[in-house]
Amino acid sequence: MTIIGWIQILLYCAIVVAITPFLGAYMTRVFNGERTLLSPVLQPVEAAVYWAGGVDERREQHWVTYTVAMLFFHIGGFLILTRSCGCRR
Repeated sequence: MTIIGWIQILLYCAIVVAITPFLGAYMTRVFNGERTLLSPVLQPVEAAVYWAGGVDERREQHWVTYTVAMLFFHIGGFLILTRSCGCRR
């Protein structure tokens, strides 16, 4: 590996270490339900996605519902990928 490659790796690691405290603080505020800098922008988008999906954000999701949703998601993704790559016989 060249010296430029090592410099790129070190620079990448330095950037990750530098942004970790800021990203961690942001995630803490989001998970605690506190207002963040992006809340005015992302709150309406989140509400629209919940409305379109028929999700009630105040209600917990049962594990069976989650499992069925994940199975349908993965089956749908599999079908989309097999159709798009030309894997039909």
